[in-house]
Amino acid sequence: MIDIRGLRKRFGEHTVFDDIDLTLERGEIIVVVGPSGTGKSTLLRCINFLEQPDAGQIRISDLSLDATHATREQILALRRRTAFVFQNYALFANKTALENIAEGMIVVDGQPKAKAHARAREILERIGLADKAGAYPAALSGGQQQRIGIGRAMAANADVILFDEPTSSLDPQWVEEVLGLMKQLAAENQTMIVVTHEMQFARDVADRVIYMDGGTIVEQGPPSELFTHPQDERTRRFLSKVLAANAI
Repeated sequence: MIDIRGLRKRFGEHTVFDDIDLTLERGEIIVVVGPSGTGKSTLLRCINFLEQPDAGQIRISDLSLDATHATREQILALRRRTAFVFQNYALFANKTALENIAEGMIVVDGQPKAKAHARAREILERIGLADKAGAYPAALSGGQQQRIGIGRAMAANADVILFDEPTSSLDPQWVEEVLGLMKQLAAENQTMIVVTHEMQFARDVADRVIYMDGGTIVEQGPPSELFTHPQDERTRRFLSKVLAANAI
């Protein structure tokens, strides 16, 4: 379903990552872990061209594009197939919860406002925020804002949802409600790539965990294998620290 080959990203003289290959099947959930600054979030942003990759090919279903000469039309088509959940919510402050979810359906998909709002209300019901349809982001908790952000991604009907550390900006009391919604999506076979430090979530939900370090994919495998029998010394050092901290 998703095939990435030779993806590279540089900022000036600094190479964030180089020659990244990644394949993702429909319904698969991949969790990417690793030290801060190793390129995990940038990789997500390059997959849907929020950041322009310097080289590589990306294929999602029947859409293929090359980073070096992707057209605007190809990039827009790619973004319609990938929904992004930001760590800082990225909601429109001047729009209600309902309007934030409906906006993409109206502006990007060209749906009539009434139809988009009806779909947004369905999504608000699914994410447990039907009573917040008219609330603005400033009146919502961090957890509620992030659930609206996930609802907006759900409205896109994308092939894959990309989650960039979706709980990192939340106070501890709101983390579980966001992870609970993500687990609900996982149970519905939503294809997802998740960058996170939530190791228990990775263990419970991921089909495959990828460990990145120094801009490379060091190793990957089912969580039952990666967490208990990591093969690379860098993975072992990382997991020994984070798993002990999280008491997993």
